[in-house]
Amino acid sequence: MDSLPPAGPPPRIRRLPETTANRIAAGEVVERPAAAVKEMVENALDAGARRIAVTLEGGGMDRILVEDDGSGMGPEDLALAVERHATSKLPEEATLFRIATLGFRGEALPSIGAVARLSITSRPAGGDAHRIAVEGGRVSDVAPASGAPGTRVEVRDLFFATPARRKFLRHPRAEAEHAIDAVRRLALAWPGVAFRVETDGREALNLPAADWETRIRQILGPDFAAAAVPVEAVTTVLDLRGLAALPSHTRATGAAQHLVVNSRPVRDPLLRVALRVAYRDVIEAGRHPAAALFLDIPPESVDVNVHPMKTELRFRDGEQVKSALISALRRALSVGAGAAVAVPSLPPAMRATGFAEASLSLAPPPGAPMVQRALGLAAPPPAPRAMFEERATPGQPAAREVVAERAPEAHPLGRAVAQILDTYIVAEAADGALLLVDQHAAHERLTHEALSAQLVEGGVRAQPLLLPAVVDLPAGDAERLVGAADLLARLGLEIEGFGAGAVLVRALPALLGAPDPAPLLKDLAEQLAETDDAAALRDRLDAAVARIACHGSIRAGRRLRPEEMDALLRQMEATPRAATCSHGRPTVLRLDAAALERMFGRR
Repeated sequence: MDSLPPAGPPPRIRRLPETTANRIAAGEVVERPAAAVKEMVENALDAGARRIAVTLEGGGMDRILVEDDGSGMGPEDLALAVERHATSKLPEEATLFRIATLGFRGEALPSIGAVARLSITSRPAGGDAHRIAVEGGRVSDVAPASGAPGTRVEVRDLFFATPARRKFLRHPRAEAEHAIDAVRRLALAWPGVAFRVETDGREALNLPAADWETRIRQILGPDFAAAAVPVEAVTTVLDLRGLAALPSHTRATGAAQHLVVNSRPVRDPLLRVALRVAYRDVIEAGRHPAAALFLDIPPESVDVNVHPMKTELRFRDGEQVKSALISALRRALSVGAGAAVAVPSLPPAMRATGFAEASLSLAPPPGAPMVQRALGLAAPPPAPRAMFEERATPGQPAAREVVAERAPEAHPLGRAVAQILDTYIVAEAADGALLLVDQHAAHERLTHEALSAQLVEGGVRAQPLLLPAVVDLPAGDAERLVGAADLLARLGLEIEGFGAGAVLVRALPALLGAPDPAPLLKDLAEQLAETDDAAALRDRLDAAVARIACHGSIRAGRRLRPEEMDALLRQMEATPRAATCSHGRPTVLRLDAAALERMFGRR
């Protein structure tokens, strides 16, 4: 008789109990009350609900109630709904690469039931109501109940079965805000559905069914609506619609960026990069744009099975999607001064005095006659019987009245009436609004756009210097500039090496006139030192154009004639992206009559 082989060590791998496995899986799906609310509201939307009500107690940790008027479930479906990987969202022949519903994994309700006390009451149209309960993973039998058509899902004592997770939750008020925000984002994506949220007896959200433009205004508020322009595009990879805020209306974070793909609110990195690139040249560093954008993409061209929370996507043609979004946003933002009104971001002290009601537009100022002619700033004839009066304070530039006896012109930026501190232009619009223009910032944008247009046409036009200029620089800076000579030549700046630590300048961009080239070269050398050598040529050109525009614009402290100011206003009304300078700072502040009345206590 053969002997049995010696027994080995006992197995170290074992199957986890089903309850433990479910609780581990629940940690990926239900990280906080907001995640549970999101999953339950998504189920209601997939069930065709037209009205959804959410009730929160204790930030959702004590109780969450979601009620809808959707299709409801019979007893058999109700029993399957709390089983893991049971779903009505994927037919047998379905593929994970053509998903047309918000949910599809069949994990949400079992995950919630594994860590909380869950009860579901549902009644299909024309049928009877039934109820099922799950407590810490233990499932009850389906039983008859009473209830209106639709589904009522109640969650109590969230994470009672995993107390360690509950300890990591924040204050109930903060958890409630996260849950409300989750509903708000879904409401934006589904404008035809009415939503209501109540937290601890207080109504926090009440949104009747509406069209998408109205829903955007309901969610993002009147300030955003007043500062936004429409965005539209139809391409081979997507259909796009929505609203994007003007560059003057920025936020400290990206929280106001609402992106919806196939009715699914997402926080996708690729789409956020597209937003950042589209606004890169028109907003200040460190600020974030606001937008509400709806993208419709063929389901087979987007993979939503990437992240447990389904907030990130993978696109089949990611670069095309990004390019289409950037192009559409840039077209929408390419409006001239006065084409839209926006509320500027101002310091608290100014907001407290009524400047919060001020609206931002933009305006320009031309400098040297050569620059004025190059930009096509045709100066209008002087105003009849114009009066010039200077009221100077010792040590301060004069405030100069430039017109007195002509009515405001029917242009968005009106007509210039004064120059303050030899830096700011004061203009009056036909509706009585007062505009303050930063002459350098505004003219910088004019120059930037003119240079960019020439660059697109083949290269910036250069103006040879009568006598080439020699600029002394640190050896490293000179070497970097000479190494980028071909790049700079496309920008109208012709240079060559002139020994160790020196550069010979033979031509400058014609738009700049004849400035001292040393500050410009030092600035460009600094930029080249900061830019990775592998950076895209386009990115380097955009940044270089901004630097050149800054050096070629009229400076604060230069007095302008009345006709120069008015010509500047007219040109800015026809110049794209004029709300901000090349660094993203505002060019014009607008105070309408109502804002002035509030500031002076007349309202």
